[in-house]
Amino acid sequence: MIKYSIIVAVYNRIGEVQELLSSAEQLDFDRQAFEILFVDDGSTDGFREMIKDYHSTSGLQVRAVYQTNQGPGAARNHGMEVATSQYFIFLDSDCMVPPEWLGNIDRQIEADHLDAFGGPDTFHPSFSPLLKAINYSMTSFLGTGGTRGSKKSIGKFYPRSFNMGLHRRVFEKIGGMNQLRHGQDMDFSARIYDGGFKVGLIPDAFVYHKRRTSLWKFFKQIFNWGVARINLGRLHPSLLKPVHFLPSLIIIGLVGLLIFSIGTGIWWIWMLVASGYVLVCVIAFVQSLIQYGEIKTALLSVITLNIQVFAYGFGLLSAAWQSLWHDEAKGFTKNYYGKK
Repeated sequence: MIKYSIIVAVYNRIGEVQELLSSAEQLDFDRQAFEILFVDDGSTDGFREMIKDYHSTSGLQVRAVYQTNQGPGAARNHGMEVATSQYFIFLDSDCMVPPEWLGNIDRQIEADHLDAFGGPDTFHPSFSPLLKAINYSMTSFLGTGGTRGSKKSIGKFYPRSFNMGLHRRVFEKIGGMNQLRHGQDMDFSARIYDGGFKVGLIPDAFVYHKRRTSLWKFFKQIFNWGVARINLGRLHPSLLKPVHFLPSLIIIGLVGLLIFSIGTGIWWIWMLVASGYVLVCVIAFVQSLIQYGEIKTALLSVITLNIQVFAYGFGLLSAAWQSLWHDEAKGFTKNYYGKK
């Protein structure tokens, strides 16, 4: 039995797969101890032919299994079902790994006897200014409170499927991911905790995560996060906290203030609002500039941070309204996991 199966759900992401494999060729880890297992979720972009013809330059064990299009959760479950390894590790297809990634995981789980684990995501120096700006808003305290793998997180660490692992016995006890359209990995992590397993953050096991490649795709992704939070709160009340309502409260507050100003003719209070808004934007600009040293990236970071807040807020409000009539709220779905 090999020790690790790196499971990658794939749907029409052939270019990303090639970049992931290129980085995996540089992994500093025994080639007989791990495999890369792709689960193709009905791709039509030539993935099957590409992976069939792939020849590793460093002795990687690469294989693929196939299914009709069912979504990333079902693909990851399929991967765990066919894997014969001791540990399963999920990677998103739009990630790249540094050479020390798997070695850092191996050392930490042996030292801490972890049943499940996860690592953070970050940017690669080759990323475009937009991708770096998205990285800023997704990983900064202003954007997410450090919940994606920071030691200074405002809450409990929940591994995410872009960089998440678990021992086989966890899967055998609690089963795989459920059928939630949004938030499957958070629900899975919560169930792992509920199962009494030891879960840990491995800060040095970071991956380079490209995420969405346009502002509109980024908006849709964050909107769906807001939707997911309501669905998760129904299943696991501990996953829905007052802080998660903050973006929605900002939106409601701004709308309420606008109605108040129109009705009363009192507009001076908007000077205070504008001052606070400008201060937050200046802080984001300076933090990003310090982190990346690029003015364009810093300017884009202000935009992506605004998208982060307002898309999440609108998504949560939409889901809260839908939850009055439906068991599961829905966000953007069409082409969400495809190229478009």
